[in-house]
Amino acid sequence: MEQKKNTRPRVAIIGGGFGGIQLAKKLKNAPVDVLMIDKHNYHTFQPLLYQVAGGSIAADSIGFPLRRIFTRQNNFRFALAEVKKINPESNTLDTDIGTIYYDYLAIATGSNTNFFGNKEIEHFAMPMKNIPEALNLRSLILQNLETSLVSKDPEEKAALMTFVVVGGGPTGVELSGALAEMRELILMKDYHGLRKHSMRVYLVEGKAELLASFSVGARAKAKKFLEDMDVTIYNSAHVQSYNGYELKIDNGTSLLTRNVLWAAGVKGEVPEGISADNIARGNRILVDEFNKVKGYENIYAIGDVAAMISDEYPNGHPGVAPVAIQQGQNLGENVYRMFERQPLKPFKYRDKGSLATIGRNKAVADLGKIHFQGFFAWLVWGFVHIMSLAGFTNKGIIFFSWAINYFTKNSDNRLIVRFFDNETRMTDPESR
Repeated sequence: MEQKKNTRPRVAIIGGGFGGIQLAKKLKNAPVDVLMIDKHNYHTFQPLLYQVAGGSIAADSIGFPLRRIFTRQNNFRFALAEVKKINPESNTLDTDIGTIYYDYLAIATGSNTNFFGNKEIEHFAMPMKNIPEALNLRSLILQNLETSLVSKDPEEKAALMTFVVVGGGPTGVELSGALAEMRELILMKDYHGLRKHSMRVYLVEGKAELLASFSVGARAKAKKFLEDMDVTIYNSAHVQSYNGYELKIDNGTSLLTRNVLWAAGVKGEVPEGISADNIARGNRILVDEFNKVKGYENIYAIGDVAAMISDEYPNGHPGVAPVAIQQGQNLGENVYRMFERQPLKPFKYRDKGSLATIGRNKAVADLGKIHFQGFFAWLVWGFVHIMSLAGFTNKGIIFFSWAINYFTKNSDNRLIVRFFDNETRMTDPESR
């Protein structure tokens, strides 16, 4: 990889998520060379990862090649690489393909699963922050259902069919609903010999209510939807330990399960090289109102990895896609302003609302002062997610997949394409 700059300044963007893409797009006509660096060559639409894990949609339909997004952008280049270290003193990045030079750096690395320092839980619980992890989870769920069919040990059979989702935010609620829906619509249809009452779904949330950032009405309705779907909910409860078989909760509950799905928290993915003084709660990088990393003149952070502390957001902005998108756009505008020697524009988050789906015809929506739930909210949720996908092909695939799933009450994507071993955390496409 070329280290030295050309005649124009180089803006290096680490990460091809929502924020990184918007920033790169905004710089299409700027007098700069844009270099995006990511360890994957595709963008992942993370809000639908849970449907990949549940076998409702194909993994390829929520990924889109990063190079394809920028085919017509002449000042854009992409490097498939992993950043090992940022060297602010020399304006360089150490990567697994060599040293890369930058004039301006935007860190858009997003977030990863937070296990809060518990190594045992980290080893045995299943995260779901990217496509490979979602595929691992899909394999584990389907493998355990297959194994439960032939298991002769009643206790082991029950553990294989017990699913515990940890975390009551949108991801946890949506995943719990998807599992309950699988039990209701698919289990007895496809797995002859298994019974619905044998598959148990639990949701464990540390806060007093689910969907804590939503309105009171949305929180209550989401809980009722899940309870009507026979999901057992534990609020104000925290997982203490999980050894791959027994899960202990601090409310005194102990569950035997082979399926713990972790959606309880995230932490910023901060590359080495940023001063520890600039790291805030949740392993996020402290930035000013222009998304500039404090203490550096040419390094910026946007999206989940950035913590812009203010009176309105004392813990930083929520880690959702609209924040990353808007910060990427705002930073792009400020790059133009820098070159034109105009005052920079402070970032102001425009909250367009929140959506979460619990299952078939069930969703909650908070859109400004308008709050509604049920079938219409489910339609709005579907429309917004389809329109937010990258690429016309993916939009079409998801629409038709959902339509087929809706009318058939089934799915064609429950494939074990690679065997997942929860003990070794390894996948083997040749196994089984």
